[in-house]
Amino acid sequence: MQSIFITDANQWNNALVSIPYAHVLQSWAWGEIKARHGWTPTRVLLLENGAIVAAAQILRRPLPRTPFGVLYVPKGPALNFDNAELFARVLAELENIARQQRAVFIKIDPDIRVNQPAAEIPKQRAWRVSDEQIQFHNTVTCNLARSEQEILAAMKPKWRYNIRLAERKGVTIERPEHGAWSQFYEMYAETSARDGFLIRPLEYYRDVWTTMHNANQAQVFFARVGDSSTGDVLHRTAQNDIVAGLILFWFGRRAWYFYGASRSIHRDLMPNHLLQWEAMRWAKAQGCTEYDFWGAPDALEETAPMYGVYKFKMGFGGEFVERLPAHDFVVNRALYWLYAVARPRYLARLRKLQSSSLESL
Repeated sequence: MQSIFITDANQWNNALVSIPYAHVLQSWAWGEIKARHGWTPTRVLLLENGAIVAAAQILRRPLPRTPFGVLYVPKGPALNFDNAELFARVLAELENIARQQRAVFIKIDPDIRVNQPAAEIPKQRAWRVSDEQIQFHNTVTCNLARSEQEILAAMKPKWRYNIRLAERKGVTIERPEHGAWSQFYEMYAETSARDGFLIRPLEYYRDVWTTMHNANQAQVFFARVGDSSTGDVLHRTAQNDIVAGLILFWFGRRAWYFYGASRSIHRDLMPNHLLQWEAMRWAKAQGCTEYDFWGAPDALEETAPMYGVYKFKMGFGGEFVERLPAHDFVVNRALYWLYAVARPRYLARLRKLQSSSLESL
């Protein structure tokens, strides 16, 4: 197997889309984003008999005051996972790269279903299930290769009803040409406070969304209540507001619902149902054949934190997909223990102490 390191964006993306299971987080634009936030990307094409058979965008983060680093292949490597022997050879190459780059470990979270034969290969090669799962590994997907009528027919009746209800009640869907990131972030912050999840500062998301939009890999959608033709967004009344939004990523023939946000008002008008449907229609019009709702619970139990979100996604006629969790290949066992075990314990202890201090004020 031959490794070729790529330094040209078009060459990388064109090669990547030709490989099965290529993910948007393996795209050039995503690597450039992470390069501005502490990581160094390396793009590697793997060839056999002169043909490209796999690709891996490898992110490296240095460990302070040491010559070592950690490596991460987000939603990669990309290859045909129906070929288990090929996956084994690709992992062998990644193991060699990890040693060459003085990595403490290398983490992968490939887009492989747990029922594919290749899913057993990491364990056979002494990769371990990672204690740190960065991306969702389970998800819900919808087949966009069908007609719109077939997609609608596969939805739960209540979901079709809610889509029609939103349309009857005057909810409209917009696609701002220039991002409107600040407006989206305001809703995103409201959503995080209401639903109890943490988000990053606006500057990080502005970088992500702008970079992906400029690479023609992202589109924002807004759901508005009322007449969309009147006035400035900042001066509209509660009856003429943006009440929900989503940001869609796409790459090749796949689309991902990456970010969603909504306000607490006008939820009875079902804007999120219409928003998802119009995003699906738009992705289909761009040539996408799969819509990934990006995220589902690890366990399908009603007590699971994401179970309500999972039920919402499944209502669109989606398929629950269980994928392999992230795996680590450990190169330096002592440093791995410090990084993966001692460090999280220390940070958890520190957060607990900070929380106790705040409660005592």
